[in-house]
Amino acid sequence: MEQNIPALPKNASRVVLNLSYPESRMDNILLREMRLLEDNVKLKNITRGALKKLFQDGKVQIKGQRAKSSSALAKGVTYVDLLINT
Repeated sequence: MEQNIPALPKNASRVVLNLSYPESRMDNILLREMRLLEDNVKLKNITRGALKKLFQDGKVQIKGQRAKSSSALAKGVTYVDLLINT
């Protein structure tokens, strides 16, 4: 089975969410996963307020589309791009 991994936008960092079951809010799951990152200290230490601002500014994207903090996530792999210099 071929995986379609979207291209990483310029000056972006990617967080890969691999969910065993659907989740009701993207912001909570993304923050949890970012805090587990070992290779990016800036993302690992992001505050809830800073993540909220990224959503408000349209700097959180899935497949090139602006993501909402309240968006539900389906089971499986989701590639989340953060349009920030890290």
